[in-house]
Amino acid sequence: MNKTALLIVSLGALLAASIGLAAWSFIGQELQITWQGWLAMGLGAGLSIALGAGLMALVFFSARHGHDDVDHEL
Repeated sequence: MNKTALLIVSLGALLAASIGLAAWSFIGQELQITWQGWLAMGLGAGLSIALGAGLMALVFFSARHGHDDVDHEL
């Protein structure tokens, strides 16, 4: 098995284990989440993803237009 396949399999197993643990801990609780809680969770996740995407876009924009270049050598 080459390194790429081993990496994909191990990351997939880690993802499956973390999803399983999250589901097990959430289902095991007698916890009710109201629609306001679901709304807050969805807005938080969506805004976090939007912020990350915006910051990555700024990084690529800055690198593409030369704002990260060094003006002089030390």
